[in-house]
Amino acid sequence: MRWNKRERTELRLAMTAALAVLLCAGAEAMHIMEGYLPAAHCIVWGAVCVPFLVRGIARIRSLVREKRRVLILLAMSGAFIFVISSLKIPSVTGSCSHMTGTGLSAILFGPSVTCVLGIIVLIFQALLLAHGGITTLGANTFSMAIAGPLVSFGLYKLGEKLHWNRKFNIFLAAFLGDLLTYCVTSFQLALAYPSDSGGVAGSALMFLGVFAPTQLPLAVIEGILTVLIVMGMESFASPELRELGFRKEEASHV
Repeated sequence: MRWNKRERTELRLAMTAALAVLLCAGAEAMHIMEGYLPAAHCIVWGAVCVPFLVRGIARIRSLVREKRRVLILLAMSGAFIFVISSLKIPSVTGSCSHMTGTGLSAILFGPSVTCVLGIIVLIFQALLLAHGGITTLGANTFSMAIAGPLVSFGLYKLGEKLHWNRKFNIFLAAFLGDLLTYCVTSFQLALAYPSDSGGVAGSALMFLGVFAPTQLPLAVIEGILTVLIVMGMESFASPELRELGFRKEEASHV
């Protein structure tokens, strides 16, 4: 299947937007950074992530045994998360705005597998790029690799049941999954640093207000890129998608 003129134009526009984000990225920006959260918060957020990681590892082991052909899609999904979440714009002291890239994996493999891919990416970014931190790994994993993917996966499945347009469904899932990630990040920061006047709620609104101007356009870009990546997979990895159960033979409406 070849891309038509409109689809090639969409790809050029999306890649131009992504390049603009990359050129604007700040070297010192990061997820919730090392040492920024109290120790108790780090422990609690880490503990919350454990069940998702256990489930995700079991799911990946099952894929390795039964559907080895789809491992290339798994690797591509992990690489997409790593690259796209490394394009970052400074937003508020101790954190940043950036795309997450987890919507693609959530749609293809589900939230538990995405949790494993996400924590691997976050570890590499913390150790190699000073992007995030080891003490805040649990909090960053929960916001980017659990909460966001759960929303993306749930919305995509809902859209399938309601027979939404496939491209719109993919876009909306990735778009809202990205935004939910930063809602959760704002809540995590607010819990750690409530405001004197408004408490946790007031602090969360403050963080959301700072994130919104940069995160909203980034979420739109992520939604578009995710649609284009799926279109590319439909063109060049149809057998793998069918084995995964994502694409049916008759699904010509994508």
